Amino acid sequence: MRATSEFATTRRRFVREAALGVAGLGLLPASAWSCSSQGGASQGGARGRATGTGLVWDDRYLDHVLIRADGGRPPEIPERLVRIREELVARGLDEATVALAPEAEPRLHIEAHHTPEHVASIRELEVTGPVAELAVSGALTGIDAVATGQVLNAFCAVRPPGHHANNTGAEEGFCYYSNAGVAARYAQQAYGFERVLVIDWDYHHGNATQNAFYDDPTVLFFSAHDWAAYPQTGDPALTGEGEGSGLNINVHLDCGATDDDMLRRWDDTLSPAVAAFDPDFVIVSAGFDSRMDDLLGCFALTDDAFRRMTRVAMDYADACCEGRLVSMLEGGYNLDGTALATAAHIETLLED
Repeated sequence: MRATSEFATTRRRFVREAALGVAGLGLLPASAWSCSSQGGASQGGARGRATGTGLVWDDRYLDHVLIRADGGRPPEIPERLVRIREELVARGLDEATVALAPEAEPRLHIEAHHTPEHVASIRELEVTGPVAELAVSGALTGIDAVATGQVLNAFCAVRPPGHHANNTGAEEGFCYYSNAGVAARYAQQAYGFERVLVIDWDYHHGNATQNAFYDDPTVLFFSAHDWAAYPQTGDPALTGEGEGSGLNINVHLDCGATDDDMLRRWDDTLSPAVAAFDPDFVIVSAGFDSRMDDLLGCFALTDDAFRRMTRVAMDYADACCEGRLVSMLEGGYNLDGTALATAAHIETLLED
């Protein structure tokens, strides 16, 4: 159920013009956005305007503990979710959101995205294997809830993260399965949404997401990161190939990058690309290691940056696809900082 050419042109022009000024303080409120005809065909048919923000959560995400070969623990620890939960409860966000348990069956979708060898290797991990599948289930549950109109948008508090998970048969950058990648394809295949926008604001480049869709004209991938950091794959010269040429956008930000540095790139790079692409669904790889004082990052983003990025991502979704947006936790290793940024993100999602 696509818009007519005239409507699509109007919508793209409006998104381009209205998205200007992201780096400033005067963002347009959601009510100022309009869309002549909402994009995206759904197997369930048209839906009315949904309301509410879903929160995917499961205590089993705490069971996964990553141990290094030397016996030490890297900073991707269960306490990340514990501290997030504490902050959400303290602000009443647990009650303000719609509780979503990860119920979607992930196996077939994981197998369609990853090689049999990779899947078999991860499934051999006694505790982590099932929890990694549960993380994918959480992401798919978020897609289900938004696509069917149960909620307007959703945040998936899942772990382990996923945007570094290729097909090596092992953990990569704390990741096992490509949560966002599997979710993007699921939105297309299960619900018929043609074009998916994936925004990755993690401090580290989302290399697995890039690799999954590098030649795919149906997915626009934007990653703003420190190219010098792990996994050192975010070369801005990599813009996609074949039919996907121009739809892979890597933005390098220097160590010490500020709110304005990040948001300026949304202005000059992401917003025009979104206007031209005209997505039917928005997915955010929400890594909060791009926040100031993170253990593995060196950006200086404040919680206000995450509020503003969230608001603009919502504006993209409002203008193009009836508000459909699902975000999922990626990195973020300063326990207090990650919790504060996550709460700011969810508070903004609730604004609609």
